[in-house]
Amino acid sequence: MKISLEIDARGLKCPLPVLRASRALRRMAPGQVLRLLADDPMAAIDLPHFCAETGHVMETAADLSDGGRAYLIRCTGA
Repeated sequence: MKISLEIDARGLKCPLPVLRASRALRRMAPGQVLRLLADDPMAAIDLPHFCAETGHVMETAADLSDGGRAYLIRCTGA
């Protein structure tokens, strides 16, 4: 899967990871993929909820070796 944009939101607390994702996805074209790195435990709840509410697709969420997670979100143009 080709990553179109990566945002490192590690060290940021709720709601900043979601706000950064939202801002980035508004600038992206449908089909492009955002990779968001976050270590806030609330991101595991907030990002899937954000995607469900906005229509974007949460492709994967994978643990990172530093304790954070990498989220791949496909922009739908919503």
